[in-house]
Amino acid sequence: MNPLTVTRHVAAAPDRVWAVLTDLEHAPEVIRAVESVEVHTGAGFDVGTRWSETRTMMGRTASETMEVTTVDPGRSYVVEADSGSTHFRSEFHLAPDAGGTIVTMTFDGQPSGLGGKVLAATLGRLLAGPTRKALAADLDDIAAASERRG
Repeated sequence: MNPLTVTRHVAAAPDRVWAVLTDLEHAPEVIRAVESVEVHTGAGFDVGTRWSETRTMMGRTASETMEVTTVDPGRSYVVEADSGSTHFRSEFHLAPDAGGTIVTMTFDGQPSGLGGKVLAATLGRLLAGPTRKALAADLDDIAAASERRG
């Protein structure tokens, strides 16, 4: 799968958007596709923070264990997860902009093993459109929650 990038302007300050993005316990109230979150580490949001997230995407419900691998507080973070034979990576960047924040999310899934690579080559292009739409919907939900918190 080639990395997918979606960008969204949010009419809220970066610190407010950061607070919404990193509030794992309230993610099911913010993002429509997220059904539940169970945090496995202590309070806070830093490298090593782990949680299980159950979400519905493209009509399918799945649970994955996510882990924060990089954090630049208030500016960016990376979350990674392994599911089956695929390693997933999501990267969020926040940049101040006139009247708010530009949020950029990049999502990538790298299969391992021959079977995973063949499947990715076959389905990757078919799933890119629906995946991009789901990512954009997540950013819309994050924007709405950030703008409400003002």
